[in-house]
Amino acid sequence: MEQFYGRHFVTTEWDRRLPLHLTSIGFTEQGAITRENGFHSYHWLHTVEGCGEFTVNGSTVKLYPNQGILLKPYVPHSYGPDIGGWKTWFMTFDGALASPITASLDIPQMLPLSWDTDCPLAGIHENYREKHGYSFDFAGINGSLEVYAFLSQIKQYGQSRGQPSLSKGHERLTPIYILIEEKFGDPNLGLVRMAEELGVSPQYLNTLFRKSWGISPYQYLVQFRIQKSKELLLADRSRTVKEIAAAVGFLDDSHFVHTFHKSAGMTPVQFRLQYGE
Repeated sequence: MEQFYGRHFVTTEWDRRLPLHLTSIGFTEQGAITRENGFHSYHWLHTVEGCGEFTVNGSTVKLYPNQGILLKPYVPHSYGPDIGGWKTWFMTFDGALASPITASLDIPQMLPLSWDTDCPLAGIHENYREKHGYSFDFAGINGSLEVYAFLSQIKQYGQSRGQPSLSKGHERLTPIYILIEEKFGDPNLGLVRMAEELGVSPQYLNTLFRKSWGISPYQYLVQFRIQKSKELLLADRSRTVKEIAAAVGFLDDSHFVHTFHKSAGMTPVQFRLQYGE
């Protein structure tokens, strides 16, 4: 017989001042629910087995296995089993920064998300069966970290409206990451060479990178070069700024200094003085 569970956690005034805090988790045989005034905190619900119907913002969607939805607080909604049994897993949370954190992660809300059967989200109800037993495990910072880790998984593996998940996007770009790791010191490495490595057009590579990182592949390359230059500045104080600029792929050391200052807020020499031994 299926082992269901549910836990509502005591939240203190101190908990409510945390960026995030966990209020409940559970795995249950889901019945029909109608909330005309919504729920008082953020509410995640997903299907483990069966199928449910979820109505929010005037539209009704079906939630099949490995599909879920994140609700904002106080948004009217209703849900219930479609046909037969509907087994669901839920997490509710709040916190002083719950709204900006979910917004900054760009997690779709009020829309169904799906994920692959081999990703961690597919078995999360099993993982929490072992973890939920003692409320002190989720008190304070522990609960805050649990919520953030869960939201990170949604961000990484969730797919909305047929778009690939963030993890799939990163997997597709792996050859570019390896190319940059190995050839960042080559001043001729640029968008065209990176697009050739992946076998796509430069325009399409730009689109892929912006979906995964919010920046262009060339901006990613520049940031990688600056990070490497910081390592070199601290690793060998005998090397000049000009030598380090050349080592990380800049043909012009003045351009390197300008780019470094724009990124780090200080010149390479100032960086070396501030963070070197």
